[in-house]
Amino acid sequence: MELTMSTLHARERLLTWLALMTLAILAWGYLIMHGLHMPMPMNESMGRASNLDLSLLGMATLMWSVMMVAMMLPSAGPMILTYLRINQQHERVGGAIPATWIFVSGYLAVWLAFAIAAAVMQWALHESALLSSSMGHVSSLLGGTLLMTAGVFQFSNLKQACLSKCRSPLSFLMTEWREGKTGALTMGIKHGAYCTGCCWALMLLMFVGGVMSLVWMAGLALYLLAEKLLPQAERISQISGGLLAGAGVIVLLSAAY
Repeated sequence: MELTMSTLHARERLLTWLALMTLAILAWGYLIMHGLHMPMPMNESMGRASNLDLSLLGMATLMWSVMMVAMMLPSAGPMILTYLRINQQHERVGGAIPATWIFVSGYLAVWLAFAIAAAVMQWALHESALLSSSMGHVSSLLGGTLLMTAGVFQFSNLKQACLSKCRSPLSFLMTEWREGKTGALTMGIKHGAYCTGCCWALMLLMFVGGVMSLVWMAGLALYLLAEKLLPQAERISQISGGLLAGAGVIVLLSAAY
């Protein structure tokens, strides 16, 4: 019976991992297809009619939401699988998977809230003529400011505190553990909040490289994965922070002259 239980638990973990990767791959597939065949939500040469503004806002919300799934779900994989493994010790066979997906839902709900805020920011920047196009990049002045902000944030105590929670799944789960489906949702939301607190400034760099730049998406996703999984995360954050702040200064100086 012990061997059978172990086998079933291993199968649950494998299926969960495959489902997470499938979601991430589908999200990346959507972003790639959208990037290659991106329909304009509004005619840039036309006036900003309200219905077209709503079309841009709706498309931006969808795009940012899918982007968050594509970029953040892989890096959350270790936390999710660790939650599943611990939950398997508390639940009957088959009971751990529903709780795990409730945990995932709570995590993604926080990033969905961030996606909505980013979409509103994108819409506001476009309305203020601070974007090169509806899906483009911000002006050099604002871009340099965002780069410096992200760079300085990498050195902050808030960044390091949130990053430590994201890098230590077992420690987070032991200190934040809640039983039941409500507990799973609460823990997922808390993890999403820590993850957002760690990555929000870096995510805003999409406005620097271009909102629909697949290169910037992939680069940021790989960096966030490395920051959470590789050793000496604090050193990685400090090096990247220095590079980002330096790039921001260069961009601001070039804009001034």
